Amino acid sequence: MSSSRRAEDGRDQPAAPPSLFSIGASDPRQELVDRRGLDDRDIAQIDALMAALARLRTAEQELSEASLRYMQLGQTDMRALHFLIVCENTGTRATPGAIAQALGISSASTTKLLDRLEGAGHVRRTRHPSDRRALVITIEPSTRSAAMRTVGTAQARRVEAVRRLLPAERDIVTGFLEDMAAQISVDRTDWGTHEDVGDES
Repeated sequence: MSSSRRAEDGRDQPAAPPSLFSIGASDPRQELVDRRGLDDRDIAQIDALMAALARLRTAEQELSEASLRYMQLGQTDMRALHFLIVCENTGTRATPGAIAQALGISSASTTKLLDRLEGAGHVRRTRHPSDRRALVITIEPSTRSAAMRTVGTAQARRVEAVRRLLPAERDIVTGFLEDMAAQISVDRTDWGTHEDVGDES
């Protein structure tokens, strides 16, 4: 098959690269996806949906990287600040233990995290009003304002896309995303062993 096409002026032009999200290109022998019962329109819609999901992942990654650069923080740091904002919004006292549980990190990692954030002027440690042995962590107003003005505003635009859906459409999208998350769970994948990778025998 030729890797070029003829333009109107007679010159050869490179052919467009195949789509990474085409079922036909990725799985031509149906080793992974059983396409029985799917017509060309079905396959085109599936390809378009998978490409749209990829664009969403790319946009999310770019937003995350931009926010980390702007705030000059790591990903776990940003998640901690988000948690502190949520606690403040809901009138919940954020303790180191609650932060550790919310972020899924150890107590030692939480201590290092808080040392780092406090040292940079992003959070403040105070004594718990009813338990003097415990600490309460709060986000500094300037950090909250910067996070809400930039990262928060960008993230909130996703809600606008959801608002434009009809109630029934939201249920469909929610069910689809939950089903896809379950389908790609690492628990459902047979990873084999390291010896399987690169084995040409």
